[in-house]
Amino acid sequence: MNKKQKKVLIRIIITAVLLVALKLLIEFSVLPETGIPTLCMYLIPYVVIGYDIIKKAFKGIIHGRPFDENFLMTVATIGAIATGEYSESAAVMLFYQIGELFQSYAVGKSRKSISTLMDIRPDYAWIDGENGEQVQVDPSTVEVGTVITVRPGERVPIDGVIVGGASTVDTVALTGESVPSRVGEGDNVLSGCINLSGALKIKTEKQFSESTASKILELAADAGAKKSRSEAFISRFARIYTPCICIGALALAVLPPVIRLLMGMSGDWSSWIYRALTFLVISCPCALVISIPLTFFAGIGSAGKSGILVKGSGYMEMLSRVRTVAFDKTGTMTKGVFEVAGVHHSPLSSGQLIEYAALAEGYSGHPISRSLQKAYGKKVDNSRISDVTEHGGKGITALVDGARVAVGNDKLMRELGIEYLECHHTGTVVHVALEGEYAGHILIKDVIKPDAKEAIADLHALGITDTVMLSGDRDETAKKVGAELGIDRTIGSLMPADKVGVVENMLGKNGAVAFVGDGINDAPVLARADVGIAMGALGSDAAIEAADVVIMNDSPRGIARAIRISRKCMRIVYENITFAIAVKLICLVLGATGHADMWLAVFADVGVMVIAVLNAIRALHDGWHAENHAAAASDTAAPDIGTEARHV
Repeated sequence: MNKKQKKVLIRIIITAVLLVALKLLIEFSVLPETGIPTLCMYLIPYVVIGYDIIKKAFKGIIHGRPFDENFLMTVATIGAIATGEYSESAAVMLFYQIGELFQSYAVGKSRKSISTLMDIRPDYAWIDGENGEQVQVDPSTVEVGTVITVRPGERVPIDGVIVGGASTVDTVALTGESVPSRVGEGDNVLSGCINLSGALKIKTEKQFSESTASKILELAADAGAKKSRSEAFISRFARIYTPCICIGALALAVLPPVIRLLMGMSGDWSSWIYRALTFLVISCPCALVISIPLTFFAGIGSAGKSGILVKGSGYMEMLSRVRTVAFDKTGTMTKGVFEVAGVHHSPLSSGQLIEYAALAEGYSGHPISRSLQKAYGKKVDNSRISDVTEHGGKGITALVDGARVAVGNDKLMRELGIEYLECHHTGTVVHVALEGEYAGHILIKDVIKPDAKEAIADLHALGITDTVMLSGDRDETAKKVGAELGIDRTIGSLMPADKVGVVENMLGKNGAVAFVGDGINDAPVLARADVGIAMGALGSDAAIEAADVVIMNDSPRGIARAIRISRKCMRIVYENITFAIAVKLICLVLGATGHADMWLAVFADVGVMVIAVLNAIRALHDGWHAENHAAAASDTAAPDIGTEARHV
């Protein structure tokens, strides 16, 4: 409980004690039930508990925004005092403040769930001073290329590469999973990680503002600004609803007495004014205005604790409506770690063919290229390479030692008019041609992620009726992988640009469409889908920027978890809307017909708000059992399969 909440609690206790004391004084006839002395005595607890609400109401009137819950409470309680209901006026303010304190605490709890996760912004960085001593500086002042020191127990302040020392780092604040990993010289480390053991010397590669921790914090800060349709509707509803309620209450206070007078009956003004005041208290929209944003905030916090960043409540709402999930294969369903598995149909030795391919791909940072360079095992001599031309989605042509080399998939071979031999092994096939003559092909394989099959089963269990894998692999290879994983549909032989068209064709046919990719080459598809999900995006600025939902770890089971959290969140939103409106409608009818007093009005306002807030904070807990992840982690690696790359 913060300082402000403690002050409100003290005021609540003082007011409650004063009201009990006044009630006892009246009960023992020390104080009359009505009259100026009693009014003055009741004004003390009324002002103690309600001065800030009255102040806000008058500020709203002065600034031309009178119709809010503060205005409703002020008018209702002042009206109750005017009709002689002194104790009820103070009690309404008291219970309203109790409800406000409760929702403030609940919001704080939700914020804490995010701030605990996001407690990754380092306050300082250590650099070497002029005399070799360690100097503590603000990380935002550290230039790119500066060598910083991270001591055991401290957070890494800026993304960089280790140039000295070895240690174990924990990425729990980034991924939601506490899995320490060993790092040493040459390894990249991300800001927000905790250094668990030895001191590290890190050469910074980014500005502090561009580092992973800062990017994540920026996302979390922006999430609240992107409202869902439900939130936007409630905001518009409240702006129209409150003035209408005030007009309705005024009509209830004036019209029936006037009609009664015209009919020759007693106006019974006090009774109808009391009903109108009760009507005002009942109609306060706090339960909806507070609980709906709180539910989304709690849901985003729950996802954040699991290393799932949802960029706003609008995306949370859209995610709950997903019925079709399309996957990019590489880096999503597979590990994206490529290795050369064989060389076939080549008149050259395996080493020679791999050398030509690795050199031709020497300027590329693509995973396929890296696997060829790794198999080559030597540093690429760029002086041997010239006239490099990249053929989008097909491969590369280059001059290597003066010889024209083509490296790519069958599309490149057909484009160049080179006859090639099919490969009947499962995997990614990289064809190589020298001087226009076919020189054989290199088979490269990847591995299905251990929990990929369980991830698809999780989605099916959630009622996702259409799972689709998009791949650049040959249809036969892609379909083998899809069948092994239990994916509903597999579409192979796709160029990168083709995926956008495939996703566009899915839109509007079966609920919302989510596309899941690694965020590296998928930005157009991520943007085109109803919900773009980047997975395994730790350290990838492109993925964080392109996607609507970012799963920081590398587990595809996070997709189902994100959908599960979003659905629970939306279920709670609809429960609160239905419950609040139903109770208020019933109580409004009872109040207007004289069957409800101010105490029932207090329940309809504060009671409903408290229940709605309690329900909202359930969204903090997604109900996902930790053993699901433990089971997935213990699974054995799946067999080698083909993988999609730029070439295929």
